[in-house]
Amino acid sequence: MIKNKNLLFLVFTFAFCIRGFGQNDKFQYDTSYVESTHEAFAIRLFTSQKYTRLVQNTPDQDRTFVLKPNTGLKMGVGVSYQRLTINVSFPVGFLYPDKQKNWPFNLDLHSHIYAPRIIIDFFGQFYGGYKIKADDLENSDADYLREDMRLSSMGMNMNYLFFGDKISLGAAFNQTAVQKRSAFSPFIGFEIYGGKIKGDSLLLPKSQVPDAANFDKAGYFQAGPNAGLAGSLVFGKGFFLTGTASANLSGGYSKWRNGEEFKKWGVVPTYYLRAFVGYNGKRFSINGNYVYKNLNLVEGEAYDQAINTGNYRVILMYKLYPRDKFKKGFNKINPLSVLFKD
Repeated sequence: MIKNKNLLFLVFTFAFCIRGFGQNDKFQYDTSYVESTHEAFAIRLFTSQKYTRLVQNTPDQDRTFVLKPNTGLKMGVGVSYQRLTINVSFPVGFLYPDKQKNWPFNLDLHSHIYAPRIIIDFFGQFYGGYKIKADDLENSDADYLREDMRLSSMGMNMNYLFFGDKISLGAAFNQTAVQKRSAFSPFIGFEIYGGKIKGDSLLLPKSQVPDAANFDKAGYFQAGPNAGLAGSLVFGKGFFLTGTASANLSGGYSKWRNGEEFKKWGVVPTYYLRAFVGYNGKRFSINGNYVYKNLNLVEGEAYDQAINTGNYRVILMYKLYPRDKFKKGFNKINPLSVLFKD
């Protein structure tokens, strides 16, 4: 697990940002561009795949090894109402054909807050069991399996959109609003990530990788500013194409162990991409979206690694409009009602 001080720092920073941004009454959408629909009770059915992969480059061999978690497509259900969104997903056998049975449980937590002018993404990944596909190995017809490998990672990405009153990522991501007109906005922000990887022995296949580039334990912590552009194209009646792209320059350290442990400090570039496409109507919506975070780690000696996190989903949604009595009752028990005020 990540060191307690780093974990607590991320959690308290996340909570502070939610409270601070939620209570800022100046952050409101321009209604000629965005129509809020948080009073609609939205029911969704979706398929999703989340993953966190370790990418190891071996410069001397000009090869790349991708360690993939024991995950596959899942199905899920969820609801959104009065700015509260809850999703639950579960694996389904026919969508999970390559799953290794009886391997450790994986927990992957994503939280996304797309408010007027504000983007906040929080990640918490705790994976057990990784593999390298046979196609990525030389002279091998079997996957390289490491049930003992553990990867834990936490991070947060915060951004301020300069024209965020005119563009809603929530409209694209979970349909809690409707983007009525096309809009674009540059943004700036800050991100922070930390994590750890370990195994019972050297993690990369000894027959494929020199001992000097192998390791049984690694860790990292890095943070820095970012900048990017968000845009949403609206066409037809309810059809949209939305995306963001940002680049980050992070300072921090990486450390590895192969017999002895060493640490390297430095600065590395990373990037973050989001893409959404679909239809968002008064009663019905459908969309596909993909979120991808590249996290290059500080290079040291023969070690050149990246932690790449992704999530792609296809969502079907139907919206209901409750009566005032239900609205008032739910507002009393909604935990977000103390943070967001109309």
